[in-house]
Amino acid sequence: MSDEKSRDGGRAYRMDKRAHDVAATRQDIVEAAVRLHGSVGPAATSVSAVAQEAGVTRLTVYRHFPDAEALFAACSAHWGSGQTYPDVPAWLSVRDPGERLRVALADLYRFYAEGEPMLTRIHRDHEALPPTIQARNAAAEVAQREALLAAFTTVRGAVLRHAMSFWTWRSLCLDGGLTQREAVDAMTTLVLTTAGLPPG
Repeated sequence: MSDEKSRDGGRAYRMDKRAHDVAATRQDIVEAAVRLHGSVGPAATSVSAVAQEAGVTRLTVYRHFPDAEALFAACSAHWGSGQTYPDVPAWLSVRDPGERLRVALADLYRFYAEGEPMLTRIHRDHEALPPTIQARNAAAEVAQREALLAAFTTVRGAVLRHAMSFWTWRSLCLDGGLTQREAVDAMTTLVLTTAGLPPG
């Protein structure tokens, strides 16, 4: 009886270890892909590159992630778990249009600054992203824009899109040297002025 229990225990241990090894390999692959997405960008991140970065074979990558969409979804979830995303419900709780705009832009620009290396490459390589990821990102941008459009009746969508754009933030802060606050002030003034509202 003791021998049978010993065999069962040994079998359970081997199964647990195998499951742990499989999970660890999967995590290594995801982390390797995240590093590549954040350094060379999604467009230049091949399965072979991911395999080399993770120290596994291409077959092992495909065993865990049968297509680019599955791998990218896992990478996105992993990277996103370490981010603080813009809080759209918090924007909506602000009644005054100008203040809501200021709160939203400060929140967006904070997110852009914190995630800049990855976001630069994600936005640059937009066309290389899987369609479902493109659609998800577009839906998030629409929800953010609508949260601000709901506070105005005269602002043009194009002006608001410009103020909320990652590339606008990058141009003002990284290329232009403005502080986050200066960039928020500049874009708030632009939007409010074009909406016919006092910028103060």
